[in-house]
Amino acid sequence: MTQSKSQLSDPEIQAIVGGYHGNPFSVLGPRLSDNKLTIRLFQPFAAEAEVVFAKGKPQKMKLIDKTGLFECTKRSTAKNIPEYTFKLKDFHGTSWTAEDVYRFSSPLIKNGTDRRWYEVNGAHQMTVDGVDGTNFVVWAPNAERVSLIGDFNNWDGRVNIMRHHADSGLWELFMPAVREGALYKYEIKTHYNGYMVTKTDPVGFYRELRPKSSAIVWDIDTYEWQDQDWVENRATYQSLDKPMSVYEAHLGSWRRKGEGGRDWLSYNELTRDLVPYLAEMGYTHIELMPISEYPFDGSWGYQVTGYFAPTSRYGTPQELMAFIDACHQHNIGVILDWVPAHFPRDEHGLGFFDGTSLYEHADPRQGEHPDWGTRIFNYGRTEVQQFLIDNALFWIDKYHIDGLRVDAVASMLYLDFSRKDGQWVPNRYGGRENIEAIEFLRNMNDAVHHNYPGVITVAEESTAWGGVTRATSDNNGLGFDLKWNMGWMNDTLRYFQADPIYRSFHQGMLTFSLLYAFSEKFVLAFSHDEVVHLKKSMLDKMPGDVWQKFANLRLLFAYQYGHPGRKLNFMGSEFGQWREWSEDRSLDWHLAEEDESHAKLQLLIKDLNSAYRNSPQLYKADDAPESFYWIDIRDALHSVLIFARIDPAHPENPIIVVCNFTPEVRKGYRIGVPFDGSWSEFLNSDHGRYGGSNVLNEAPLTAVEFGWQDQPFSIQADLPPLAAVYLKRAG
Repeated sequence: MTQSKSQLSDPEIQAIVGGYHGNPFSVLGPRLSDNKLTIRLFQPFAAEAEVVFAKGKPQKMKLIDKTGLFECTKRSTAKNIPEYTFKLKDFHGTSWTAEDVYRFSSPLIKNGTDRRWYEVNGAHQMTVDGVDGTNFVVWAPNAERVSLIGDFNNWDGRVNIMRHHADSGLWELFMPAVREGALYKYEIKTHYNGYMVTKTDPVGFYRELRPKSSAIVWDIDTYEWQDQDWVENRATYQSLDKPMSVYEAHLGSWRRKGEGGRDWLSYNELTRDLVPYLAEMGYTHIELMPISEYPFDGSWGYQVTGYFAPTSRYGTPQELMAFIDACHQHNIGVILDWVPAHFPRDEHGLGFFDGTSLYEHADPRQGEHPDWGTRIFNYGRTEVQQFLIDNALFWIDKYHIDGLRVDAVASMLYLDFSRKDGQWVPNRYGGRENIEAIEFLRNMNDAVHHNYPGVITVAEESTAWGGVTRATSDNNGLGFDLKWNMGWMNDTLRYFQADPIYRSFHQGMLTFSLLYAFSEKFVLAFSHDEVVHLKKSMLDKMPGDVWQKFANLRLLFAYQYGHPGRKLNFMGSEFGQWREWSEDRSLDWHLAEEDESHAKLQLLIKDLNSAYRNSPQLYKADDAPESFYWIDIRDALHSVLIFARIDPAHPENPIIVVCNFTPEVRKGYRIGVPFDGSWSEFLNSDHGRYGGSNVLNEAPLTAVEFGWQDQPFSIQADLPPLAAVYLKRAG
């Protein structure tokens, strides 16, 4: 085809064909002027182009640049631009039809931007000007130009340059005929030394499986939820005055299939297998290690590149929804590990997104994490705060998540976290507190609780920062519902890892926790972090021979369930995994299936969950001093601790927990009790059914009026070795 002249200037033509024109809508597409209709098209894969009008004869287009810039003009007295499509032919003679992406009006202008981030940004299938397609929107305020690239345009960044909304920094393009399943990215030309980069949509709802990284057009609103009762009553089910026993799980290694266990279970298979297991074991919640899309398996999900996309490792978004739905139908809440503290450096991710430090701080003393090699969000930027807050709301809104456990909160609160002098920037008052991050956390918690009453937020905060679980309206509280009790976890594990012969010297490690147990609302967590990196599994941490290891672990769990605070344990610990956990393999389920010691430990956890859920004394007023008192902490010589748990509404019916942290049987041990009558043993971690030595108190224990341990009455009981006994009044 012969090249023709055009009214376009040479610089404009070069900008279009070179792919760096900042406003292609001013050049391409249709325009009416002086009774003349002009239509321009840039399609570098076409040798010929024709405009096919809905009414009237088709008209051939002239080639005005050999790279594929076409133009046609015709007289027109109409006030509106007529409907039309293109008929194109490539250099091999193959023909196809296409819509003109530059003839459509802007849904963003029509619908506005005063909505949640994920309702504006991302890829949304819709109908515009009577044509079905997908509208793409991305925030890149400092880009020179942004192009939509995908399998629908041969990944050519010259073809579909997006419309720039300078007032909001958003780029937008409606793509007719692009449907669910299409792959896409954004090609961004920046002002930074000619730097050009391909980025994955930060708000893409679905992504390719690593190592690929394209976003996938996906409609996440098609799933039909069946959990209305749960969602409507979530505030009741998840009241802090209810029991909470959490099973922390990594979905890719809970169980595997295939030759050598190399293949993950899908979301559908996890719905079939994991959900009934949780129900059978009596857990109230499951906590999912991060499932937002991530590129490296070894990060366990804690380095996120797709904040709005559930990982495709296990299936589609709808299949994840079905898993969560099934949990709710079994009255199991779902908590998601959420990572707003940092993000990885992967080029297709958020870092240096539009040629500037858009999401992160530019100063490495503020924007780079020295331990994890990641970037830190700039919480002082309004749009970044909104991106993260709306991401939190997204998981609750679209996936019915019941709680967010916020990872690495301590790293957010302190500007000098893991930094030496000179490596950090003080706040405006000269202090080490990250004022912007504090504001973000408070705003996030307020937004979650305002929009979704009953959804809980949990902080993994490892320092003594005050007010983590105080309301934001109460003296600068952070607004979390719960906090992991890292001090209790560390002290308890240090105590249990000591040989029993030395424990009498360290009893304060156990009693110290009650000095602060009610200063926050706590979760007692033995998480994945405690069974990796040569720390050994929970079972293998325990001292002694094999029998003593099992006995110590049974005692540890029974002590945990008796202590004030909600309970969390990592998968595999419930049956005594010997090996450290690895994301590369399945849990060792054969142990529970083939070895009765492991199966009996698993039975203890099931019974502990049952006792906990059915005993208000063990969870009512869990954060109030009235729910607990020591009966005896003074017998360090024998390493015995005795305490009472109380439902304040029924103080006459306490549960007394007696722990013997040595392998010696204590016959006829006198225990002070607050009331007379008979006391019975209703749980004993040394029971033979759990693999213990069966030192039991089968007959009722009658209280006598013999004051002991500051109590008006006392009983005598046999204390089993390395075991905990739960006692309650008969009747």
